[in-house]
Amino acid sequence: MEYRTLGRSGLKVSVLSFGAGTFGGSGPLFSHWGTSDVAEARRLLDICLDAGVTLFDTADVYSNGASEEILGQAVKGRRDRVLLSTKLGLPLGEGPNDAGSSRHRLITGVENALRRLDTDYIDLLQLHAFDGVTPVEEVLSTLDQLVRDGKVRYLGVSNFAGWQIMKSLAVSDKHGWSRYVANQVYYSLVGRDYEWELMPLGADQGLGALVWSPLGWGRLTGKIRRGAPLPEGSRLHETASFGPPVADERLYAVVDVLEEIAGETGKTVPRIALNWLTARPTVSSVILGARTESQLLDNLGAIGWALTAEQRTRLDKASAITAPYPRFPYMRQEGFARLDPPMVP
Repeated sequence: MEYRTLGRSGLKVSVLSFGAGTFGGSGPLFSHWGTSDVAEARRLLDICLDAGVTLFDTADVYSNGASEEILGQAVKGRRDRVLLSTKLGLPLGEGPNDAGSSRHRLITGVENALRRLDTDYIDLLQLHAFDGVTPVEEVLSTLDQLVRDGKVRYLGVSNFAGWQIMKSLAVSDKHGWSRYVANQVYYSLVGRDYEWELMPLGADQGLGALVWSPLGWGRLTGKIRRGAPLPEGSRLHETASFGPPVADERLYAVVDVLEEIAGETGKTVPRIALNWLTARPTVSSVILGARTESQLLDNLGAIGWALTAEQRTRLDKASAITAPYPRFPYMRQEGFARLDPPMVP
């Protein structure tokens, strides 16, 4: 296993991490992600730990807290070997204070997460969305106090716009408060929007990317092919509307190249898609979301080898998207070889 620093911090994380969204399995979305109970979760963690995975990610909204509870039980007896990451801020109920990042919500949310995870501290706490109502100073002073109290060790964000991150970092710097060091983002061969604003921001400001849904919301598993119907057992039948959209022709163009390279390398399509991500600038860790042992074992084989420069170029070309307005500053960083600093460990 390879270990990288999480953004501009001293924390080392495994380049492949595990997402516990498949634990618990309740509700219209998460029931289709996975339904692992404690016994299954322990077995998946065993496989991860044997492979050197150290970072395990969850959120309070995953199956309404059940994911945190099962993950907490699964790590019992080996807490010192793992890094626990969770997220909060999305709605957990219908009450007026059941969403957002107010001081009340943050303190209550952290206490509840500590209880569900059955731990004394959270290694990485991420805000699941930007709160446009609560003053940024209230959010960041509360997070800083949670760090000073020892309940949280590192801070991150997810689903923030670039200006929202920069505003937050400027306020933290002004007051000397704990800074965000991680940005959990959607990024894949069929979802490269992260590269335009958030990747250069991460390189400049020291935010390491934790990549969620690296297989394009289940579309890069090797089971979806041009001219063939969606496989009968695919979770996309039920979950496609929840995830980022992808135009069919663009998806097929990427899959065609993935299959070509699979034939050249003897690697599976998911391994190739994941390996491409691990070599991208600012990426600290790629979060795997396997539902079964066989899926997990296959995905863990995404490291320990490298695509050739020619193969990466083919994947880059097949997955390229037109830069949004204003295009000129984005054109100057196409290819990302000129990012300064590159932050590629």
